[in-house]
Amino acid sequence: QVQLIESGGGLVQAGGSLRLSCAASVRTFSSYHMGWFRQAPGKEREFQAAIGWSDGTTYYADSVKGRFTISRDNAKNTVYLQMNSLKPEDTAVYYCAAANHPVDLGPDDPTAGEYDYWGQGTQVTVSS
Repeated sequence: QVQLIESGGGLVQAGGSLRLSCAASVRTFSSYHMGWFRQAPGKEREFQAAIGWSDGTTYYADSVKGRFTISRDNAKNTVYLQMNSLKPEDTAVYYCAAANHPVDLGPDDPTAGEYDYWGQGTQVTVSS
């Protein structure tokens, strides 16, 4: 089974940046659609960003568009989420997710149920 391990979370001031990493224990990383979600206490898991498995197409939630960038390095079996201009409302546990099938990127945001595998999460806290 696919295992995903996130890292890079931490405490940052508003306006700062963090880069999250997700290392995948898969043999054919390029065949997986990858995404990032976040979940605050008492809230639903919320889509943040996704990258396609075939052509590298990216898609972002409106709340992070222009601030976050998702990328992947297939040689390293790793997906990244570069987070800039962080806001206190970005505070959450961030989860890496993988799907072994294509996920529609728009017109609606992908849902958590469309993904097959999840990492353990990494905490991001943004102070004002």
